[in-house]
Amino acid sequence: MSFIEKKKRRWGDRRDGVWVRDIPGMNVIMAGLYPNRTDCEVCLRDELDITDLLKYIDNKNASGQKHKTKLFHCIVAMMVRIVNERRALNRFVRTQRIYERDEILVSFIAKRQFSDKAEEALVTYKARATDNIDDVSRFILGEVKEVRDQTDESTGKAKKGKKKDLTDTINSIARLPRPLLMCVTGFVRWLDRWGKVPKSLTHGDPSYSTILLSNLGSIKCPAVYHHLNNYGTNSIMMTIGTMTKKTVVRDDGTSEQRDFVDIAVTADERIADGFYFAKSIKILHFLCAHPEILDKTFDEDVELKFE
Repeated sequence: MSFIEKKKRRWGDRRDGVWVRDIPGMNVIMAGLYPNRTDCEVCLRDELDITDLLKYIDNKNASGQKHKTKLFHCIVAMMVRIVNERRALNRFVRTQRIYERDEILVSFIAKRQFSDKAEEALVTYKARATDNIDDVSRFILGEVKEVRDQTDESTGKAKKGKKKDLTDTINSIARLPRPLLMCVTGFVRWLDRWGKVPKSLTHGDPSYSTILLSNLGSIKCPAVYHHLNNYGTNSIMMTIGTMTKKTVVRDDGTSEQRDFVDIAVTADERIADGFYFAKSIKILHFLCAHPEILDKTFDEDVELKFE
């Protein structure tokens, strides 16, 4: 399948999405009966066998490349390929209509320091057709390094005088007097409803991304359920937990130790049905078992086999 492309806008479309007109009536009715995203959450929990994926990462890092590939980078690349293959995952519901993005945005939050008082910075990766796992790794490592370089080690906050990002804008708005803050946030929510929030606020905001990832394994925490938000257009939230070793019994009766990581995915059930979500998770299992696919660019056709 070719990589997702920008579509020409027509009447009824939004700046951030194209109105999907040819969808089942059930989805249309659900969008009307359940207007809030938080009313339509479905949570999927699963464990991924990452034994082959970890071997792939070790071999890749042993090749002498300048940047180190990590498990999180691989999952980001996998989710991009899955969304490109399963376009309904790139949809969202606003004003009782279902829209589809023509770009794939994966967001996550980078902690400036591993301390309770340290601030968080928002990072969004916009996938390109010619990207592969190496490009994903370079982007994430570069963005996280920039966040950490701009951090005051004594306070865990951004250094003064650095270029402002969305986090700084949010902090500035948060300092407004409460009555004024309520007016500002109410107006922004109205703009959000009709897709008119300025790009300066939506750019880099994980609430407007295809998938919001949380790498809880980096802080030794298991995958947990995470709610969706009514604000924004994000329809999928995924948490990645800690790695564990488990004994797996083969078909011939022998056993072996394999590596697993637990995940939890919360999705808006109005954008697709349960079968569609379950099949998408199976593709994630397939990619973990065939990590060499990650070396291919996103616009390269790959045969995905799964039961």
